[in-house]
Order: sequence, then structure tokens, then C-alpha cells
Amino acid sequence: MAAAALGDDRAVPHDPTYRERLSVPLRWWVQGTMLVASLWIAVIVAVPGPLAWIVGALCLALMAALFLSYGSAAVAVRDGELVAGRARIELDWVGAAEPLDADATRRVAGVEADARAFLLLRPYRKRAVKVTLTDPDDPAPYWLVSSRRPEELAAAITAAVPSR
Repeated sequence: MAAAALGDDRAVPHDPTYRERLSVPLRWWVQGTMLVASLWIAVIVAVPGPLAWIVGALCLALMAALFLSYGSAAVAVRDGELVAGRARIELDWVGAAEPLDADATRRVAGVEADARAFLLLRPYRKRAVKVTLTDPDDPAPYWLVSSRRPEELAAAITAAVPSR
């Protein structure tokens, strides 16, 4: 059990300040399953039944693997780092964190985008957080990270950044 749950003031060393997984939405699973079912119907009329079932099962497994892989990207603020997918940056090099609504995210990822920026965007997450970097040696001026709860992520980053 975590120390905080026991009423103890000691911090749990690997307890993340913020964590979320950018998993694909339920509608993708429904639509993907309908696509596989349509493929199975097209195949069942052309080949023997057992082969059609094998093709359908393989397609279903491939769809599940792709959705689970694509949706496995995690966003976290923990252990002095900001983690976005496979990318990590020490919070010492992080500046302002700004939560963006859907329109601002679209602008920052589109017409106002800097080609050097690091992006972890998912099309099914309309909101994001823009994290300005302070490292003069880092070519990326900012990170743009999709989030279900951009206000909470920005607040966690701001609270975790060491004071300068």
C-alpha cells in the first residue's frame, strides 16, 4: 500500500506525480472489429470455411496488436522526468507548460508549428500540452503532447519543475 494511503507523510519513491496512457478509443475497436468481420464475410464465400476462420482470426489479432501498440504511449511526470512515449527529458530542462484546447492544439500542430518540435499526438485526443524547453543544446524548442487532462498534466509539470 502507498505511504500516502496510510496517512504517512513520506513520499513513495516511484509514485508518479502524473500518469496517463493514450489508449485508442472504444469506437476504434468497434470499427476495427466490423472491418475484420466484413473481410471475413468476403473471404468465407471464396475459400473453405476453416481457412476463412484462420484469416479472420489473424486479422483480428493483427488489429488488436496494432491498437494495443499505438495506444500504449504513456505520458508521465515522475522521478524528475517528463516521459512522453519513448521520449524522456529531465525536468531541469523544462520551462513553461501550457494546456491547450482543441483549437489551440490544431493551430500549434498545424499553421503555427515549428518543424523542430517533438510531437506525441494522437488524432483521437483533441487537446494537448505545449511544454517549452530551456536546454540551449536541444534542437526542439518545445514538446507538444496529447492528453485527456491537459490542465492536470500542465499543473503536474509546473509543480515538478525545480525552481530556478
